[in-house]
Amino acid sequence: MTDQNKKIIIFDDDEDILSICSFILEEQGWQVNAYTDCNNIIEKVSGILPDVILMDNWIPDDGGIIATQKLKNNEALKNIPVIYFSANSDIELLATHAGAESYLAKPFDLEELERVINKVLLSGN
Repeated sequence: MTDQNKKIIIFDDDEDILSICSFILEEQGWQVNAYTDCNNIIEKVSGILPDVILMDNWIPDDGGIIATQKLKNNEALKNIPVIYFSANSDIELLATHAGAESYLAKPFDLEELERVINKVLLSGN
């Protein structure tokens, strides 16, 4: 069982993915915050200070790369691990370019989602 205080933010404009991921993660004790765009991303993330961020490549309006780079350039937020996710075949390159700690190719199964989240949490502690 995950620590009850763990917080995660999911940025994805696909409502289905948001609802499925939110449901699964909440079942595991996560406090989930989901957004369909990355406007005012610094304010959104600063207000929650999550343990992990899931970032979609095609998130409006800046896009996942710029949104992730904004976080990584922010002194207070740069150490929050970002898991980049996309159906793009170049996901590894995109994640590296964005500065994300890890990535997850869509479609993914829920075990894979858990594995990647746990991996970045362990490496960050």
